[in-house]
Amino acid sequence: MIDISSLAGPLVNGILWGGLFALIGMGMSLVFGVMNLINVAHGDLVILATYFAFFLSTGLVLRQDLPLAMDPILSLVIIVPVMFALGFAIQKFLLNRALTVSAEAPLIIAFGISLIIQNTALKFWSPMSRSLMPPYALDVFVIGPLRIRLVYVIAFVAALIMVFLLREFLRRTYLGRAISATAQNKKASHLMGINTGRVYSFAFAIAMAVAAVAGVCLGLIFSFTPDKGIQFLIIAFGVVIIGGLGSMVGTLLGGIIMGLVMTFGGFFLNLHWQMLLLYLVVIVVLAARPQGIFGR
Repeated sequence: MIDISSLAGPLVNGILWGGLFALIGMGMSLVFGVMNLINVAHGDLVILATYFAFFLSTGLVLRQDLPLAMDPILSLVIIVPVMFALGFAIQKFLLNRALTVSAEAPLIIAFGISLIIQNTALKFWSPMSRSLMPPYALDVFVIGPLRIRLVYVIAFVAALIMVFLLREFLRRTYLGRAISATAQNKKASHLMGINTGRVYSFAFAIAMAVAAVAGVCLGLIFSFTPDKGIQFLIIAFGVVIIGGLGSMVGTLLGGIIMGLVMTFGGFFLNLHWQMLLLYLVVIVVLAARPQGIFGR
């Protein structure tokens, strides 16, 4: 017999992991929703942000006697604008032009970006496993029988903040409404005077800013290597499929579902079943409700 109280740990951790998975999937959901493009480089761009945080947190040597190391969360002040600018440039100078050629051209370019990021990370940081280890990385909250890592809570709170900010941005700003309109009907939006190419560039840039937050939170929880991007690309794709397009709240709930599948899969079976169970859930959702559980 399974002690019901023993399920509290996987339940709480699954919900908190879901925040991280939602963060990873938000950027892909935005790009997919606006441009109908599966960004196969998304996982590697998240890992790139993680390596940026690792670089800043392990110390920039200004002089031999004056190292400067930034807290990973504080490093977002630098990483978010950098990733925003990188995303804007990728979309404006590469993907926008590719979209005029064929539907396959952006996928090929994104795949090339993925390879460039992986090999660049190998060149500068080697294939060794890394992690972000600030002083609070191993801190835990003890609530009765539960031991909850502080970084899990940080990731979940970051997900709630990003969901709220993105939802309000899409509802209340001109650019946000232009992004929503373009996602619904590109041709009609263009006829109404919206510069869809610029909208695409800003949408991709915002997606990369969210990916920066996801990358830092990822590095605080999991170790990472240059080739880990594909694993988190699959997680992001699963979040998009389960959560559905056009709903930031759906993305959060989709991430939580995936987090619960992973933790309970590891609890009832073993760790080797976790990813297989995720794939099965995604396939079932695709077969039963292609627009996603929470999609319109």
